[in-house]
Amino acid sequence: MFSSYVHAFALFFSLLNPFLMSVYMVGIIRNTDVTVFNKALIQGSLIAFIVFVLFAWGGENIFSRYLNVRFESFQIFGGLIFLVIGYRYVFQGADTIGEMRGAPEHLAGTIAMPFMIGPGTISAAVVTGVTLPFTAAVAVIAVTLFLTCSILILMKYGHDHLRYKHAKYIDRYFDIVGRLAALLIGTIAVDMIVNGVFGLMNSANLS
Repeated sequence: MFSSYVHAFALFFSLLNPFLMSVYMVGIIRNTDVTVFNKALIQGSLIAFIVFVLFAWGGENIFSRYLNVRFESFQIFGGLIFLVIGYRYVFQGADTIGEMRGAPEHLAGTIAMPFMIGPGTISAAVVTGVTLPFTAAVAVIAVTLFLTCSILILMKYGHDHLRYKHAKYIDRYFDIVGRLAALLIGTIAVDMIVNGVFGLMNSANLS
């Protein structure tokens, strides 16, 4: 039972991955005041928490009953998106995404949607809701988001204090971490695609 909690946390944390998110959000981190950044990050995390809890509660029924699509198709699509991102990051580095900026009042939504809420993390929420009791799934989601948010806030403080004295090392960090984390993202992407394909094959055999 305990291994199910660890697996759910590891899956969620590897997909959210604050170290990779810091590379995605390099434009926001560099060009946003720390108070505005922290407030937007917390608000974005709350938005993501609500969405993840909804999918953990509704599970695959949200796709099959309300959206009239197969969850396996969503897994394959999400896997393809992550595969492209991972591939481009490995060979092109942090220039893949570019710098994202926005008005302070829109930063929470900007952080929530492109960086936290995606096909991979929604799939992870569904899987977590299926494998764990609902209250346990909510706890895992809350802990993962809290840890991710805390690490990003610490990285923002560290960046602001080191960016002028050690700019060369900061840039090197974003490049190396982005490429290494992209290998993990690519591996997860392939696994999502494989699971989606086998799920479709099993559904076809059962029918």
